[in-house]
Amino acid sequence: MNSLREKLESIRSGKSDPPPIAKTLGIKLVDVGEGRAVATMEVGPRFYNPMGTVHGGILTDLADLSMGVAVATLLKDEESFTTVELKINFLRPVFETGLTAEGRVVHKGHTIALVESVLKNSEGKEVARALATQFISASK
Repeated sequence: MNSLREKLESIRSGKSDPPPIAKTLGIKLVDVGEGRAVATMEVGPRFYNPMGTVHGGILTDLADLSMGVAVATLLKDEESFTTVELKINFLRPVFETGLTAEGRVVHKGHTIALVESVLKNSEGKEVARALATQFISASK
């Protein structure tokens, strides 16, 4: 596999293993397009915080993956990226449900990309919204 896009498509199609964190959390990459990505996961008691709701860090991981993949689809083969800032707003408590995160590149310049992710529960209700700044650089 040459390009990052080919790797992402291979993961989405199930031909390649997802990154270890996605595997650990059960995150599935279900759709990848130009400047966008959709990821899903099932959540429940194993992810609960002391208040009995899904821990915000879990929602953040899902959002971060969708945003990172969205940015990756726009990179040149010789480019890489890293998150330099991530903000998330939690809009309602999450219990046992399926979650969908849709990441979308809002703006991509030469060295900075702004990306958002909207997370919805299985009822289609928005549960969180995230925004990240990605620094784009030459790969290793």
